[in-house]
Amino acid sequence: MHPNEQIITNFYKAFQNHDPQAMTSCYAKNIIFEDPAFGKIQGKRAFAMWYMLIERGGDALHIEFSEVQANDYNGSAKWTATYTYGPQKRKVINHVVGTFSFQNGKIVQHTDHFDLWRWSRQALGFKGFLLGWTKFMKLKIQQTTSRALSSYLHKMKSFEVEF
Repeated sequence: MHPNEQIITNFYKAFQNHDPQAMTSCYAKNIIFEDPAFGKIQGKRAFAMWYMLIERGGDALHIEFSEVQANDYNGSAKWTATYTYGPQKRKVINHVVGTFSFQNGKIVQHTDHFDLWRWSRQALGFKGFLLGWTKFMKLKIQQTTSRALSSYLHKMKSFEVEF
């Protein structure tokens, strides 16, 4: 197994075990993360995102991954997250392809690709079905996740958690 395949495997095993500290130890400090729901985030915000998602997912969060591949510079994996979302506890099954760039034994860029309309139909119900494919809804989702992440970071500072 290529060392960068091992990094990806360690990342997703830690995700399966709800261990954000082990996940983020695979990242460089200046990590650039991007996906349709969060947009582009960097560094501490990317670290905090995994802590928040795992905390919010609780016992309902289940992760599966496969098709890990990597070379000296790039890698990818397919993964599926199953969890409940929002106050209505809607079941979401999100199929994702993660792509990675590596430098000095760390992930420096991580992009998750998934169908935001499919996600929004599951997570938001009828509203997601009607509007989930629009740029307006994508922006609204990114604004909501950005506010949630900012709030989470503020809360963690009050508990003196170090990212």
